[in-house]
Amino acid sequence: MILKEFTVGPLQVRSYIIGCEETSQAIIVDPAGSEDYLAKNIGGLGLELAAIVNTHGHPDHTCGNQRMKELTSAPVLMHKADDELFREPGVVAMFNAWGFEPAPPADGFLEDGQVLKVGNLSFEVIHTPGHSPGSICIFGKGIVVTGDTLFIDSIGRTDLPGGDYDLLMHSLRTRIIPLPDETTVLPGHDYGPRPTDTLGRQKRTNPYLNQLT
Repeated sequence: MILKEFTVGPLQVRSYIIGCEETSQAIIVDPAGSEDYLAKNIGGLGLELAAIVNTHGHPDHTCGNQRMKELTSAPVLMHKADDELFREPGVVAMFNAWGFEPAPPADGFLEDGQVLKVGNLSFEVIHTPGHSPGSICIFGKGIVVTGDTLFIDSIGRTDLPGGDYDLLMHSLRTRIIPLPDETTVLPGHDYGPRPTDTLGRQKRTNPYLNQLT
């Protein structure tokens, strides 16, 4: 597996290129700035982009979708709940006031339990609502890409449209904590003492997970 991590965009989103060495197929998760640079890196790795995957619909994570589509012709995939919510006029107006243009509609939807194929690699789509209704995590090959569901030593905020703290805690308890301790957590922002961590250590040091274990 090829895994490359980047920090991009005005809100310092963590974007991930995940590629299959055998087939040269790849996905990019949350291309949220520096799209030309990201596309250049994809090409430099000898990879062909099969899909643009959004962990959720917040515009700091989706603001690069349009440009990345133009550069690669790859389809945008996200959970249907967020694709619908973040195209509602009131929500669009709110984020327009923050300086974000609405992202184009998704080209396809990811569902809980779906297997996301990246060449010969397989990843499970885990629906983790709470930060937003359509938040997802991507699990497989010893990693879990958590978007804004789980940060290192923290969790995502729940005071934006569609956020629900109790639902987020339920998602963490039932969908994330059961994953293997050796799983590497790849969050949507570098808000903690280190960019990544094992889930096992997060169960001990993250105060939100601590109360659930």
